Amino acid sequence: MSMEGAAWSTLWQLSKSEQRRAYRPDTPGRVFRFALNYKARLIVFVIFSVLSAAIAVITPVLAGRVVDAIVGQGNWATIRNLAIAMVIVAVLDSIFAMLVRWQSSTLGEQIIYDLRTKVFDHVQKMPIAFFARTRTGALTSRLNSDVIGAQAAFAGTLSGIVSNAVALVLTAIVMLTTSWQVTLLALVLFPIFLLPARRFGKSLAGLRKESADLNASMSTQMTERFSAPGATLIKLYGRPHEESTQFGLRAARVRDIGIKMTLRQFAFVTVLGFVAALSLALVYGLGGFYALRGDMAAGDVVVLGMLIIRLYTPLTGLANARVEITSALVSFDRVFEVLDLEPLIKDAPDAIALPSEPVAVKFDRVTFAYPSAEEVSLASLEETAVLDGRGGEEILHDISFEIQPGQTVALVGSSGAGKSTIAQLLARLYDVRGGAITLNGYDLRQLKLASLYHELGMVTQDGHLLHETVRSNLLLANPEAEEAQLWAALEDAQLRTQIESLPDGLETVVGERGYRLSGGERQRMTIARMILANPGLVILDEATAALDSRSELAVQLALSRALENRTALVIAHRLSTIRQADQILVIDGGRIVERGTHLSLLGENGAYAKFYQTQFSSDHGAEPQ
Repeated sequence: MSMEGAAWSTLWQLSKSEQRRAYRPDTPGRVFRFALNYKARLIVFVIFSVLSAAIAVITPVLAGRVVDAIVGQGNWATIRNLAIAMVIVAVLDSIFAMLVRWQSSTLGEQIIYDLRTKVFDHVQKMPIAFFARTRTGALTSRLNSDVIGAQAAFAGTLSGIVSNAVALVLTAIVMLTTSWQVTLLALVLFPIFLLPARRFGKSLAGLRKESADLNASMSTQMTERFSAPGATLIKLYGRPHEESTQFGLRAARVRDIGIKMTLRQFAFVTVLGFVAALSLALVYGLGGFYALRGDMAAGDVVVLGMLIIRLYTPLTGLANARVEITSALVSFDRVFEVLDLEPLIKDAPDAIALPSEPVAVKFDRVTFAYPSAEEVSLASLEETAVLDGRGGEEILHDISFEIQPGQTVALVGSSGAGKSTIAQLLARLYDVRGGAITLNGYDLRQLKLASLYHELGMVTQDGHLLHETVRSNLLLANPEAEEAQLWAALEDAQLRTQIESLPDGLETVVGERGYRLSGGERQRMTIARMILANPGLVILDEATAALDSRSELAVQLALSRALENRTALVIAHRLSTIRQADQILVIDGGRIVERGTHLSLLGENGAYAKFYQTQFSSDHGAEPQ
């Protein structure tokens, strides 16, 4: 079988992916309710579309009258006036077409703006668990290609439907009043337009959905592999060929889908064009017969011939509109899917602001299990058919402790014991499953998130920097900070000398995730940012892990000054950094197994003493004194 034969033989075959439901049943209703937000603009838009369609029907009628004047040997004045009228109609047609385009463009761009900002704001409310599971490329695809696809329904499709529907009605009326016999015979082939429309719309919607999913997957792969850490990882493990193969398979499927969609649309339009040509031949043949018999004016035959083309043109547009609408509904559904995902962490209806005063922390019999995938994610954003519905296993058990204002409590334990999870619960990146965490007696879940984060400063082990300037990264913590405050924060973090040595100083772009800086410099940047925020409650999660011994000592001195009169929760792998903590909690298996000061815990000769003994011997090669 030839390539062309193979292509056409698959024209009517639906793959399994195409047979899946392309969008949810309630999506059309939601789109309609969404459109009501733009009711005034839509009304103006429809009025201009109606006027534009109405004017377009006038030209064939005037052309017919010109033919009648010529055949009937009318005077020049009549022909001249008809020609002038045709010019005026053409000018008005251009004006209204421009107004329609202006309205559709304005409406479409406003919809893009509203949808993008709505999705962006909604995604920012998602819990950390959502971002831990979601493919970044798939998420950005919803903000880009899917939003634009949804916008096309209003900017292009709606315009076409309104103008084509009006043109269809007016054209049919003029044709029927000109010669109802010829018109009815010419419309005998009309059902051919209707039969394939549903099939084409359904199949192309499925292809559109599959293509969108594949593009999201490619976007994810590019986002991860084109970052500095991702590119380094691929190079170090020598996997460029495998990555290229995987990307190529997805790109090839998108290519094949594009070819298949083009073939189907071309076949559909070709069939419709053929039917329109047959109808035109029928009009001229039958109309010419009636004209020769004297039952119809020659001008009327011309009018019908021009109008039959204008009749099938909107019919073709309306038939294609079904395809466009179903594609737009797929895009709307993918956008709505994200908006429907309810944030787990949000302000309670009666939430209050945390009073600005020294902060006291209390963990009261706290238990916690990470949320399941169904609670925080979408299958389409994880590139999986079905989300894992199993609930998370409890990893924190009956955690209770207090931190008085100005005190420092340190968490110690092996990797995976639950230390960072406790810190994340205090920052309300997750909510407890049992028990409660209070600040100054207020349950975290009853506090406004904005007020909580105003009093909270957190430095993590892998402190993140944005792909912006040093200044922008610092101002994230305090947008109102002055130049002197920025340099003071950098000096406290032992980073001022390095930043001053850069050619652009504070205007130096740090690169994606701060990759243009060393690991220690990145960490000190995050510490400087925390210092600049001047919070009442500080969380340090392995804040000095990326520093060498010399930098660590300097930063510890800076942190000691920064933590003065502030409540602090500190997680440290190096036990030498937490000797001065007011209380040390040893975490094992999600439970507190020891608590006390550095000296008292050493005296107990328990888990903490063993940690300290092992680490001291490893670091110094001698027993502690």
